[in-house]
Amino acid sequence: MDGEGFSRRDFLKAGGAGIIGAAMLGAAGCGGGQQASSSQSGGGGGLVKRGDIRIEFISHGPASDPFWTIVINGLDQAQKDLGVDVKYRAPDTYSVPQIQQNFDSAIATNPSGIAATVADTSAFGPKVRKAVSKGIPVVMLNAGLDAWQKLGALNYVGQTEYEAGVEAGKKMAQAGVKKALCINHQQGVVTLDQRYNGFNKGLGGGAKQIAVNGNDPTAVANGVKTALRNNPDVTGILTLGPQGAIPTLKVLKGNKKIKFATFDLAPEILSAISAGRMLFAVDQQPFLQGYLPVAILVTYVQYLLHPIGVIPTGPSFDTKQNAQRVIKLSKEGIR
Repeated sequence: MDGEGFSRRDFLKAGGAGIIGAAMLGAAGCGGGQQASSSQSGGGGGLVKRGDIRIEFISHGPASDPFWTIVINGLDQAQKDLGVDVKYRAPDTYSVPQIQQNFDSAIATNPSGIAATVADTSAFGPKVRKAVSKGIPVVMLNAGLDAWQKLGALNYVGQTEYEAGVEAGKKMAQAGVKKALCINHQQGVVTLDQRYNGFNKGLGGGAKQIAVNGNDPTAVANGVKTALRNNPDVTGILTLGPQGAIPTLKVLKGNKKIKFATFDLAPEILSAISAGRMLFAVDQQPFLQGYLPVAILVTYVQYLLHPIGVIPTGPSFDTKQNAQRVIKLSKEGIR
């Protein structure tokens, strides 16, 4: 076990069938989208017409975050391919009451299905149960791996955050880092805590978490500068997302002592990796986290079919070896 209740082996085992199913959904989706755009029947019959399907997409991440921009691109592509309507709901900044209200508003519309992140099981889990109890199918993504089955969701789409953190810690240790700072840009999000806990284990216990306000790049930069002054023995920094990574890149410009890596992608991050200023980025393929939940829900609503189990989208690692190829896709809003 990984210490967070779910091992990478269990994750991959559970997701084996899901990966195959998701690939089939993607292939079917493109054809379905073409049919939906050329006729009102869309998708070859089933229980409902594609054009009548409405999906609510509830996220804990603000659209201004580069990561969630890619997720939105994925769901936008899915609704175009499949000929359905998808509404994205997210707070301007992480706010439990606002996200709870978004759940309530989404459920009140009686949608065909809901795709949702569950960054705090105690706060948002009851909302998922409420939706399921009303007969609304739910697919969870990105956050809530340990809870999706007990909450009654059809599937979970995402990565093992703790294990991804472990692997990131091991990679940084292999680069010679023994003590590192871990920059948390969004306190209260369970998945980020899991990333840090995994990183600390993979590094061998030498990681210190630093909380910053990811919505304020200047505050992030000042927080990193202060942390470096107060911890002169660190030789590595891991940020838990682009909102922490991009300001940190500016702070570390010209600094050859600190080995730097991050979770998740942005064009600036990929350019820095290609230039050798960063070691790697942990990529959980957010485009798929936007696309696949919509495809799964559409197929379930229309045909009562869905993949079985967890569908892993990561972790994968982008390094200097592949950064240039990924940069093109990043500019297109896919990676």
